[in-house]
Amino acid sequence: MFEVGFSELCMVALVALLVIGPERLPKVARLAGFWLGKTRAMVANVKAEISAELQAEEMRQLFNEQSALQELKNIQNELNDASQTVKASLDSLQDDLKPHDSHEQT
Repeated sequence: MFEVGFSELCMVALVALLVIGPERLPKVARLAGFWLGKTRAMVANVKAEISAELQAEEMRQLFNEQSALQELKNIQNELNDASQTVKASLDSLQDDLKPHDSHEQT
């Protein structure tokens, strides 16, 4: 993101030394380090929360897809059962009609 070289860091340190002064520079540097650490920790926490939320959303989507697949399987089973029932009824009807056909032919 920012490309800061050694010469730029030296220039910033020199300006900070001149502006802040040699007595207060260690305290300011410690304070800046503290806040930089807190900021990095906060950014890491936000990244972790976003990642966890994305994983939770993916799990919800997978669960919904799994539920939809299960519903389709249930519908397929019901259609298979209905098909078998209709086929059994047709077979029964054909069996009932066969004796009538043999009586009519004699």
